[in-house]
Amino acid sequence: MAFRPSSLEDDLQCPVCCELFTDPVVLNCSHSFCRYCLDAYWKDQPSKPCPVCRRPFPGKSPPVNLALKNIVEVYKREQERPGHKHSHRERGGGREQRGRGEEREEEGRCSQHGERLLLYCEVDHEPICMVCHVSKRHRGHRTSPVEEAAEELREEVRASLGQLQEKFQTFDKVKQECASTAQYIETQASKTRAQIAQAFEELHHFLRLEENARMGQLEEEVELKTMIMKEKVENLIRKTEAMKNTISQVESELEARDSIFLQAYSKHQESLREKLSGPDPTLVTGALINVASHLGNLKFKVWEKMKENVEFCPVTFDPNTATPCLSVSDSLTSVHDVGHQPSVPLNPERFDRCVCVLGAEPLGPGTHIWEVEVGGREKWNLGVVAESSSRKGELQVHPANGYWALALREGGRYSASTLPPRELSLKGRLSSVRIILDYQQGELSFYSATDMALIYTFRDSFTERLLPFFSPGVMKGTSISKAIKVSKADITVTLDP
Repeated sequence: MAFRPSSLEDDLQCPVCCELFTDPVVLNCSHSFCRYCLDAYWKDQPSKPCPVCRRPFPGKSPPVNLALKNIVEVYKREQERPGHKHSHRERGGGREQRGRGEEREEEGRCSQHGERLLLYCEVDHEPICMVCHVSKRHRGHRTSPVEEAAEELREEVRASLGQLQEKFQTFDKVKQECASTAQYIETQASKTRAQIAQAFEELHHFLRLEENARMGQLEEEVELKTMIMKEKVENLIRKTEAMKNTISQVESELEARDSIFLQAYSKHQESLREKLSGPDPTLVTGALINVASHLGNLKFKVWEKMKENVEFCPVTFDPNTATPCLSVSDSLTSVHDVGHQPSVPLNPERFDRCVCVLGAEPLGPGTHIWEVEVGGREKWNLGVVAESSSRKGELQVHPANGYWALALREGGRYSASTLPPRELSLKGRLSSVRIILDYQQGELSFYSATDMALIYTFRDSFTERLLPFFSPGVMKGTSISKAIKVSKADITVTLDP
C-alpha cells in the first residue's frame, strides 16, 4: 500500500510541539511525545501528568517508543527522496483532502493576490503581502516582517500560556484541597454525630433515673395513704357493727313487757351512754395524693437539678480556626499542641502558621467574663481579636492589627501586646487569668483569678465584633495537663417576680 503523506504526517506529529516526533517516548496511557517536549512540560510539576489526558505518570523516565521512532525515520527518508510529490488539492470538483504541510504552504500565500505573506499589519493584526501593503486597505499602517512579528507574538503567547499554566496549577491545588475538605467533613460529621448521641444518652439516662425516683416517691405515698384509709375503714366498720347490735338489742327491749324492760333499763342506759360518749368519726386530713408536690413546676425542678450534672463554659473553642498542630478537646473547652496533623484542611477561617485558636461565639455590646487556666505553660497569648483580622502567615499581635492580648514568654516574662510591647511586673506565676470585656466602655481587663489583682487594661474603641483569642504556644512533651483550658462558670437561677 502506498503512503498517504498528508494523513500520515498528522499521526506522526507530537501533540505538544506539533512537529514530527524527535526521540519519541511513550507513557502508560499510550500517548507519545518528544522527550524534550515532555521534559519541558513536566518542569515544576511533581505529579508528571500526561499533556493530553492528565493521567499522572508513576515512573521516573518514560521508555523510548522504538516502533514510532522507526516509522518517523522511514517517513523522513521518504519525504527527502528525489522526485517525491506531495498531493495537491484540485481547483475543480472532486478535491482531495490536503495534508497539514500543504495547508501551511497555502497559509504562506495571500488569498487575494497569491503573493507570499512577508509582512504583519500591526493595525489589523494579520499577515499581508507586499501588494496588500501598498493597497488602500493597509496604506499607512505600521508593519513589521512576519519573522519578527511572529517571534514577538510567540513570546507574548508564551507569557500568557505560562500565566494560564500557573492559574491551572492554582485551580488544580484548590480542587485537591476541596476534595480533601469533603473527606474531612465526613470525618467531622461522624465524630460530631457520636458526641451528640453520647451527650443525649447521658441526658436520657439522667431523666430516666429522675423519672424512676419520682415514680417511686409517688408509689410510696400511694401505698402509705391507701394503708391509712384501709385501717380507718376497718375501724369504722367495727364501731358501726357494735352500734348496730346495740340499736337492735335496745329496740327489741323496748317492745318487751314493762317488768322485763325495767329490769334491763339500767344495762341499756349504760350501754347507750358508752356508745354516745365516744367522739364522732371524722374524715382523714391529708388523705389525698399530694399532686402539687409531684407535678408543681415539675420540668423546672428537674432542669434545676440537672444543672448539677451540667457544665457551662462562657467561651468555647472553634476547632475550625485552630492551627493544624493544635488539638481541641471534645468538650471544646481545652486546647494543646500535638504536632502537625496533615489531614486537617487549610480552610480560610484557620490559622496556618501562628499557633492560635479562636472562640466560637463573637462578642458584641455588653460585658463578657471568662477565666482561662494557663498553669504549666511556658508561653501563651490570651485576649480578643477583631472578627475581620488576618489569620494567615506570621501575625503581628497588637491593637493596630486588631489584636488585644496579654502574653507570657520564656523566663516568666509577661507583657501587654501594645506597640511596642509593654513589659509587666507580676508577683508570682499566673495559674489562671480572668478576662473582662466591657464592649461599650472599650475596656479589656486582665486579672489574676486567684486574688482578682488587676494585671493590665486595654482602652480602645471597638467598632466590630470580637472573638476570644488563645495562643498556647508550642512545648516539648506537651500533655493534656498542660493544656490551656476555659474554666466552667457557676449556673444560678434567678426568678423575676
